[in-house]
Amino acid sequence: MDASMQAIGIRGGSGPAGALALEEAARPVPGPGELLVRVRAAGVNRPDILQREGHYPPPPGAPERLGLEVAGEVVVGAGRWAPGDRVCALLGGGGYAGFAVVDARHALPIPAGLDFVRAAALPETVFTVYSSVFMHGRLAAGETLLVHGATSGIGVAAIQMAKAAGARVIATSRGAEKAAAARRLGADIAIDSTAEDFGAAAMAAGGVDVALDMVGAPYLGATLDALNQDGRIVYIAAQGGGTLQLPLATLMRKRAVVTGSLLRPRSADEKAALAAEVERVVWPWIEAGRVRAVVDRTFPLAEAAAAHAWLESGRHEGKVVLLP
Repeated sequence: MDASMQAIGIRGGSGPAGALALEEAARPVPGPGELLVRVRAAGVNRPDILQREGHYPPPPGAPERLGLEVAGEVVVGAGRWAPGDRVCALLGGGGYAGFAVVDARHALPIPAGLDFVRAAALPETVFTVYSSVFMHGRLAAGETLLVHGATSGIGVAAIQMAKAAGARVIATSRGAEKAAAARRLGADIAIDSTAEDFGAAAMAAGGVDVALDMVGAPYLGATLDALNQDGRIVYIAAQGGGTLQLPLATLMRKRAVVTGSLLRPRSADEKAALAAEVERVVWPWIEAGRVRAVVDRTFPLAEAAAAHAWLESGRHEGKVVLLP
């Protein structure tokens, strides 16, 4: 077996999208309990951009290379997986390559009817939404979820998963076209935040019980105003600013909870438990067609720089996927 592969490196260690370049690299070697996967597709995510810029180093023990989710074929098996099995998987890093090493517990079978491209759009996104919205946010059937960034990879999954769970969804996005896309995905109310006060619109619609926010500081006041009693705000990013000025009187009056969640730094055991829950709860939704992987566009692995630039432009609706 050839011991080399093609992979994406970062010239200079960090930098703009143009710093990404294709290079020859040593093929990773799986350890006990790990799979070697031939990568057929790899999802591109905002944390990859942060890492490329030098702001989000991988946790101890994780590969230095970018790439948090892949789909492909098992080459070296472990656990319940045998060579030839088609899997998608959550990674600590290393997905932007021809081969990747995966904790066998963090791999899931590709849902029936999905190709590698759509399967690669699932793990990082679905794991993040399930842990943030349903575990930390405790969203229940009959409640209302407010989703900011409705047409991001996270947003499109959150809308569909909340609807599958029996919740109502209010979605915000920037622009009328993106608001229309959110409605097509199932949002009950879609708000163009550039043209309308989303807080007032959400309050007029009865308020929200859980808010999933990746914008941060600029949206805090309106989101908190729209929150119902005992409501929960879950932060998973802070693209608009990460320092909050929290009005404690409103927080106390509403008995609100403000919390946050990151996926990548969690322990392998925590991710394994989350993978089992995702397979139990979310995979049946996908196979029933209630939740679908939304892929905006694909790029060859050699064009990873263009893929990052496209994601950074904010014009995408759904996931961006690389094809090794």
